[in-house]
Amino acid sequence: MRIGLLGTGPWAEMAHAPALSEHSGLDFVGVWGRRPEAAKALADRYGTRAYDDVDALLADVEAVAVALPPAVQAELAVRAARAGRHLLLDKPLATTVEQGRAVVDAVREAGVASVVFFTSRFVTETEAWITEQAAAGGWFTGRAAWLGSLFGSDSSSPFADSPWRQEKGALWDVGPHALSVLLPVLGDARRVAAAAPGPGDTVHLVLDHAGGASSTVTLSLSAPSAAAGATVELRGETGVAVLPDSTEGAVTALLRAADALIDAAATGRPHPCDAAFALRVTEILTEAEALLDRAAD
Repeated sequence: MRIGLLGTGPWAEMAHAPALSEHSGLDFVGVWGRRPEAAKALADRYGTRAYDDVDALLADVEAVAVALPPAVQAELAVRAARAGRHLLLDKPLATTVEQGRAVVDAVREAGVASVVFFTSRFVTETEAWITEQAAAGGWFTGRAAWLGSLFGSDSSSPFADSPWRQEKGALWDVGPHALSVLLPVLGDARRVAAAAPGPGDTVHLVLDHAGGASSTVTLSLSAPSAAAGATVELRGETGVAVLPDSTEGAVTALLRAADALIDAAATGRPHPCDAAFALRVTEILTEAEALLDRAAD
């Protein structure tokens, strides 16, 4: 599959470009970015071509991977889908329901495949655990904490200067990760409650799931680095289940996401983490954000 990369920031450098270059089933055709000099530097590093015009890149590929802020991603995903290109997108799909729905509509109308890179869903141990717990059923409650140190006092993360993360915080950056684990096990969220007592950008959610369970979710990008990490615990009829740790990195997970895109494009079968699922995540986060905004007024 001929694929191009849209984006040149830290995530494109650390994950997307290495994965697209390494994958044996992909022909990494080129890079487009909003900063031409960065696109050239990234393309040169991986022996591919830098494009000054995004439509020229779309004309040369069958698929695109996107590593851009959500609002920019959504706009270009619609453009790529309408050009008949399959989509390997990042989370969150968008930060408004309208933008997310536009992507889903474009994907459906064009008949292209879409996979959204919820990292945990493409990590071997995590995905196996999710499948096992969903099959077990009978869950009474769940508890998830997704804590990052992006804005912590001891942070040296290259993502700390990301404008959209500074604006949207943990709810939109790590919230999708937590929902991508909880929803396939406990079911869709019928109701959402949200509170933001701090510190920093820390928020707390309570979800009422269609499967009958409830869950609590703590999200932050302001934790000290020693406190950062992700935990998920489920309690129900079969006892207690805890999300296993994994040492797999983002590049390995992205290779699996690319596998999923290739399979979805070849078979026409939607992947569980397609644009439609990502839209549902956006809808839940939008509802939570509205509750937080009302509470702050």
